[in-house]
Amino acid sequence: MRILVINSGSSSIKFRLSEAVEENGALATRPALIEGAVKGIRGLVSFEVTGQQLGVSTDKIQAQDHIQAMRVLMDRLGDSLDSVEAVGHRVVHGGDRYVESTLITEQVEAGIDELSELAPLHNPACLAGIRGAKAVMGATVPMVAVFDTAFHRTMPEVARHYAIPTELADRHRIRRYGFHGIAHASLANGYAACTGRSLREARIITIQLGNGCSIAAIAEGRSIDTSMGFTPLEGLVMGTRSGDVDASLVSLLAEREKVEPAEVERWLNERSGLLGLSGRSNDMRELLRVAEQQRDERAELAIELFCYRARKYIGSYLAVLGGADAIVFGGGIGENAPDVRKRICRNMAWCGISLNADRNQAAVGLRPGSAAKISPDGSMPAVYVVAADEETWITKETAHCVQAIG
Repeated sequence: MRILVINSGSSSIKFRLSEAVEENGALATRPALIEGAVKGIRGLVSFEVTGQQLGVSTDKIQAQDHIQAMRVLMDRLGDSLDSVEAVGHRVVHGGDRYVESTLITEQVEAGIDELSELAPLHNPACLAGIRGAKAVMGATVPMVAVFDTAFHRTMPEVARHYAIPTELADRHRIRRYGFHGIAHASLANGYAACTGRSLREARIITIQLGNGCSIAAIAEGRSIDTSMGFTPLEGLVMGTRSGDVDASLVSLLAEREKVEPAEVERWLNERSGLLGLSGRSNDMRELLRVAEQQRDERAELAIELFCYRARKYIGSYLAVLGGADAIVFGGGIGENAPDVRKRICRNMAWCGISLNADRNQAAVGLRPGSAAKISPDGSMPAVYVVAADEETWITKETAHCVQAIG
């Protein structure tokens, strides 16, 4: 089955065209036929594509919205898309309504739209990608929504609830949903593929570090707990998000700054994290550079707090799992910043976590789906870097969903 994967962000669309096939009774994916991205939507954007017959191509184009971007994408890919049998879309928030990958109907599309109030920075972009693809490809090609929240549906009740009045939580659907589920599932499966170990026999902690960051405790292949909660704002320090803060800060800042609470929430989502702490950038590469070369104290504090919060969550998830077999780093920072991995794992020998300096330094720029061990042989828990391959996970989920409906 030839499947096009669409991963829509607020200003970008990543895509991959590949085939899902049955091999030895299991679903497998072949190398991508075409993949790339449209970046910078709402202006002069870059269109990047690589493929088995195309080499590498980068163009500048105009696209004011996702529908225009999808039209450009389809026009440029042309005949390559003629045999597409299904389209898989990453959708960030499925709430408690969509707990598995789902065929997109008008009702599902409306449901995703309703859930935008829980993920206002994400679901509208996902929905724009869906509508853009439908406008260009028509209604005959089945489309599947693969939800980031679905992987965390297995969290036990004690991890899903906030300690607020139950009637309020039920009335407003307030619970810890968790996010980055596709990435965490991909990291876990990358670890299993690298080690040859069944996830049913493993306890692992997966750490997704990019502009958005989260950590998950996984036992027997199931999410037991994760740092993001009702929205993607909870948990680790991120590029522009604060992560965990005292809830009373919202009303205090709203009163003292003479703004609405929604504006304070926007500050916590868009002006905080690495950007707010450093006053300079949300880009970890830039902060590492100025911290080393310019001795920038605010940049150093931002990096240290970022790593401290991650280390703190690792410790808590070791307690949740009763120990772990492996710690798995992924995401743009997790895959490509050895110094950040080193800082996070610093002074954790008490629980067996240590790094091999040479392995850690060498583990950058991994091929999607591949993994590298960065801890000494024999140490437990072992530490790995896995290059998450979300598109492959979405491809398989889409194929399973389409096959299930006949």
